[in-house]
Amino acid sequence: MAKIKRELFKTFINCTPSGEAATYEVLGEDLEDLSVEMGANVNKKSNILGENSISIDRYEKTASVSPYKADSGTALFTFLKGIIDEEKTLDDLKTDVIHVDVFGTETTGAYPAYKENVIVEVTSYGGNTEGFQIPFNLHFTGSRVKGTFNPATKAFTAL
Repeated sequence: MAKIKRELFKTFINCTPSGEAATYEVLGEDLEDLSVEMGANVNKKSNILGENSISIDRYEKTASVSPYKADSGTALFTFLKGIIDEEKTLDDLKTDVIHVDVFGTETTGAYPAYKENVIVEVTSYGGNTEGFQIPFNLHFTGSRVKGTFNPATKAFTAL
């Protein structure tokens, strides 16, 4: 057994959700932490015998991408700036992310992955003297597909 380096678990975001072809960019530059908070819905009950029953019936997953230091040469910047400039809401905030286990078993350049639909919430924009920043949250909708992802070609294949 070996410990897994954080860089071997990658999250890619689709920056052109309304386009013909998805444009995936990896999240992580300038980020020291990118964690998906599971947000389990926990139900606890106690009966008259003093016994406890605990169940989890769903997850309300979120992830915070902060800081995101804007790079005008990326599709992610264009997508986020569009949300700000047009004050997008509802379906215009939908996209998808792909979590890739680069530590997993590679088959012809592709690795085990899950594709999940998300809603993007830009929390603020501007920032400090370190540069223009657009921190955002990802709200997972619960729609999830198992597959493989090739980081070189950025192609997802559902299983």
